Amino acid sequence: MVSVAQSPISFRWQSTWPAKDIFHEYAQDFAKKVNSMSGGRLKIEVLPSGAVVKAFDLIDAVSKGTLDGGHGVLAYWYSKNSAMALWGSGPAFGMDPNMVLAWHEYGGGRVLLDEIYKSLNLDVQSFVYGPMPTQPLGWFKTPVTKVEDFKGLKFRAVGLSIDMFSALGAAVNALPSGEIVAAMDRGLLDAAEFNNASSDKTLGFPDVSKVCMLQSFHQSAEQFEIIFNKTKYNALSADLKSVIAVAVQAASADMSWKAIDRYSQDYVALQKSGVKFYKTPDSILQAQLKAWDEITKKKSAENPLFKRVLESMEKFAMRACRWQNDTNVDYKMAFRYATSKNT
Repeated sequence: MVSVAQSPISFRWQSTWPAKDIFHEYAQDFAKKVNSMSGGRLKIEVLPSGAVVKAFDLIDAVSKGTLDGGHGVLAYWYSKNSAMALWGSGPAFGMDPNMVLAWHEYGGGRVLLDEIYKSLNLDVQSFVYGPMPTQPLGWFKTPVTKVEDFKGLKFRAVGLSIDMFSALGAAVNALPSGEIVAAMDRGLLDAAEFNNASSDKTLGFPDVSKVCMLQSFHQSAEQFEIIFNKTKYNALSADLKSVIAVAVQAASADMSWKAIDRYSQDYVALQKSGVKFYKTPDSILQAQLKAWDEITKKKSAENPLFKRVLESMEKFAMRACRWQNDTNVDYKMAFRYATSKNT
């Protein structure tokens, strides 16, 4: 029996999100689970983005031990190895975000990611979790109706989405979440994407735009990432490592449920506040797929690890997507039937 009287191990974390963002809340939710499940023997304190380092500098701060851990997305480390953006950017061969997590856990993704971190000499222990719903195309001054509308557009995106929107003609700037709305307000950006109704509402997108385009392949299957300084993680007892592993799975499920509840509420609230939502035209979605195909061919030729990750994802997707697409019923049919009864 382990005594709870021993001094607790304290880990100082930082997220890559502002304190008011629901994403920071997800980081806190994970920490609370670990703190509770460990009986107080491990205490994780989560600071917001910028408290110690800038959002995009988190991975280096954790690797060096400046921070004990953190919460972000793999696309933020894109500049270190383009392969990491594949855990989120692009259409993922038709996989939804939960299927990408299945590939990560059971199809070889975890082993490949560990290899990437080792090749970069980053002393981090990674846990990929939290399937994100498809992200909107973004917020615009007026609805975009054709690919040509992106020509010269000053646009915000991150990861390999930068390459995709650049291929469509946009001038892309990879700003962290806390800087996007201010840049739009000052005219430094014409349009921008971030993630979801709740985050976009809290960050203030409706203050600078009343047009949001829904559906996009630029980040249709993204996940969050929890990282620990590997040396400090390895020093933990086996049972605390188990607590962390189980907390990751619990937080992943909890995050996906909370997202459905909160995003749907804020989606309605945004509409009531005057925001107009439009479906992204199929012509733009098709252009994204074509651009992605060219981008991945180029990156595969440049980066052997990128090629291996892409091929691993494709192999898993060809089996998993065939099964899911053949198995799942058309949920829209049931929803249309339910709404028709109430009109």
